[in-house]
Amino acid sequence: MQPDDSERNPDQILVLEAFADTIIPGEKRFPGDRAVAGVSAGGGAVAAGAVELLESPAGGLAEGLDSLVFSLNDHAREYAAGHGLTLDPTVPPFVALPFDHRTALVADLTQPGHPEKQMWVGLALFSNMAFDSAAHLSTPAALAAGHPGLLTIGYEQPQADGIWRFESFSYGRQLADLHPDTTATGSPA
Repeated sequence: MQPDDSERNPDQILVLEAFADTIIPGEKRFPGDRAVAGVSAGGGAVAAGAVELLESPAGGLAEGLDSLVFSLNDHAREYAAGHGLTLDPTVPPFVALPFDHRTALVADLTQPGHPEKQMWVGLALFSNMAFDSAAHLSTPAALAAGHPGLLTIGYEQPQADGIWRFESFSYGRQLADLHPDTTATGSPA
């Protein structure tokens, strides 16, 4: 179960959105959007639901998000100090970093040999999963809602009855005969 809006920390959400947008950028949702930098057209990881996926208990990261956000903001403060940047105090430190500096910091955190690499790569993978597979949604619901990642990668829409059928084989040939007990809906009997 995901937290309801009364339990959600707005600063934490901003940081998670900014991290997800660094991994798969998208366009700003509104003119003053600070988390989404707006360096790409169309929806990115944030529009694809990266925060919702991260907050899902099924993913295993939800309980550690407070620590991840705290640590990411700590790294952002250190990065800013080391690069002579002044951060806007009205938003969390990672959100205050310009996009190119967010990207540089995330590249540093995920490089081979970084002692915290595994946790930052894990966070990045969730951003990718939200975009590439809509792992937190049913595929038909995601497609019906216009999920930006599934549409970008060219995921096929189901037929009018909600079932996926493909006129041609992905390998250019049929790999196996249909099992004789397969039902008309494609399920094994």
